[in-house]
Amino acid sequence: MSFIYRHQARIYKILLCLITSGVVVYLLPRGGSFQYEIQAGKPWQYETLLAPYDFPIQKSQDELESEKKVLVESVPRYFSFEENVANSVLESFDQYVLELTSSIEVAGFLVNWRTLLEELYSVGITSNSQQQQSNEEIALVNGTRQTTVVLDDLYTVDEAKQVLNNSLSVFDAVIVSDGTRQYLLSIVIPNVTYDDKLTEQFRSEALSVIVPIRGLITKGTRIIAKGEVVEGEKLQFLKSLQLEYESQTWTQSNTTLILMGYSILVIMPVLLLFVFLWRTRPLVFDNNKRITFLCVNILLFVLLTKVIVDINPQYVYAVPICMLPLLLRTFLDTRIAIFSLMTTLFLIAFLVPNSFEFMFLHMMAGILASLSVNDLYRRAKLFISVGLIVSFYTLSYLAFTLIHDGNLTQLSSDVLLLFVINGLAILFVQPLIYIFEKVFGLVSDASLLELSDTNSKTLRELADKAPGTFQHSLQVANIAEAAANAVGANTLLTRVGALYHDIGKMKNPVFFSENQASYSPYDELEPEVSSKIIVEHVLNGITLARKVKLPDRVIDFIRTHHGTTTVLYFLQQAQQQNPDVNPERFQYPGPKPFSKETAIVMIADGVEAASKSLKEPTAEKIISFVDKIVQRLMDEKQFVEANITLREIETIKKVLAEKLISSYHLRVAYPD
Repeated sequence: MSFIYRHQARIYKILLCLITSGVVVYLLPRGGSFQYEIQAGKPWQYETLLAPYDFPIQKSQDELESEKKVLVESVPRYFSFEENVANSVLESFDQYVLELTSSIEVAGFLVNWRTLLEELYSVGITSNSQQQQSNEEIALVNGTRQTTVVLDDLYTVDEAKQVLNNSLSVFDAVIVSDGTRQYLLSIVIPNVTYDDKLTEQFRSEALSVIVPIRGLITKGTRIIAKGEVVEGEKLQFLKSLQLEYESQTWTQSNTTLILMGYSILVIMPVLLLFVFLWRTRPLVFDNNKRITFLCVNILLFVLLTKVIVDINPQYVYAVPICMLPLLLRTFLDTRIAIFSLMTTLFLIAFLVPNSFEFMFLHMMAGILASLSVNDLYRRAKLFISVGLIVSFYTLSYLAFTLIHDGNLTQLSSDVLLLFVINGLAILFVQPLIYIFEKVFGLVSDASLLELSDTNSKTLRELADKAPGTFQHSLQVANIAEAAANAVGANTLLTRVGALYHDIGKMKNPVFFSENQASYSPYDELEPEVSSKIIVEHVLNGITLARKVKLPDRVIDFIRTHHGTTTVLYFLQQAQQQNPDVNPERFQYPGPKPFSKETAIVMIADGVEAASKSLKEPTAEKIISFVDKIVQRLMDEKQFVEANITLREIETIKKVLAEKLISSYHLRVAYPD
């Protein structure tokens, strides 16, 4: 148990990798993977294909449907002759006659009418709705006897009533009243009914004799030559070979080996994704929530594609794959988004037809999506990005059509419509972002925009308790945002991080110079105690940030804005008293900045805070001062873990110097 506890994070990642791979393998089709891609109506792009073994020619779906139609039409509809119906009707008639009258004339007529009714029932009476086509022959089943009759030779209920009514009409209404007439006609019901169950039974027996093959291809026979169009007989030969290959490959004896092959091919891209995160994005790799979010998204899009392909393979172009890089770009970064997109497409390629075209379309469109939207919370930019994606899909599809056909006559409007549906589906990325924020505790640009509001509860509290710190944070946010914009960093994240980086000073605001008037409590404290109070504002800030549920990405700025630097002022005081004092007692706990944004806030915070000590500032002094501050941070190796270059640091220095010069309303001295 102790081993599991010590290595629980590593074990979790191993299990996550295996579970992700296992789910994908489970979703893959249960059949051998045919080594050729069959594209109907397109030229055969492989070498001339000879039959590797004998295999039957499968009938096409049209052929099978045609045979089924002929066989179904050859089986007549079955009707049941119900003798008990006629007996029941005649019994009702006899009972009515006994109660009707004792008139000999009427009784004689009714006897003749009964004879006519018996004749009609002996021929057969059907319901009015059974007539389908003229001269239709049906099978009439009476007990154990079956006869073939023409349906038109039977009477419908309306026809039988008409015959009976005509026989009644020859008598005076006094002899046969209207009431008697209506009753005698109302008792007529069908005695020949359609037997759906028996008809379907005989039709199923007829269809069972259909043979799905219509010939045999012997080994060595040429199936198709390179450049020939895949259509007609050649298309059916290729499909027959594919079916035979898959039936021979996926058998009970080698199922385990095939699954092993699938597992190896699936686990490789998933494992490479984990290695990529481990080597280049250790913070994401170490964060189980983020890496789980990544794997869940990959599985969701693989599952969605599987469902769509099972419904109709052509609908695969409506799957909004580009939503994946947009989601990942929102919470992580562009490189992770593109690498994850590649991994997902490699996995989906096992499921879709025309995998090369599918891979090309979605890879290029996904990269475009990753690069075209930096601030997804802006609806206009999302619509523009979707428009670009749909245009890219359409242009690529036109290009592939020209390559395959040499013209645009085979262009499918259905495929173009699927691209439009794809683009509309991508618009739902914003609700998904909100859901993932709540489920995985992540933060998007939309959330950062809300946090940047200086009227938020935490920042208002900072302004009330530590007004000097609040003004300092605003200044740091302004100059850090400008610097982030100059080097292509996330400006919104940088601004929010700068606004909240010093909220820990709310606990003891009077101990920080920007909140002091004339009295300083440090005059009565030892340097080491003073240093400890200063350092604790970082820990206090982290505690408060978690209490008010700030996102981890914002808390990172609180943790890193001093890195592992020392409280130099109090260290120098202590060294004057004791030269052998341990500098580590005056050091911030860290960690060092580990991103471009956190490094920018560290520089901006140091420069803005120290600039207050400048006396009679000039432009030259400010430039030199900024160089000195940044150089000290570099000498202490505060940027070794941040993905920031020397060129970007120089750009940041220039922007910060310009901002400070502007705030002091100074100008650089020009030579005479």
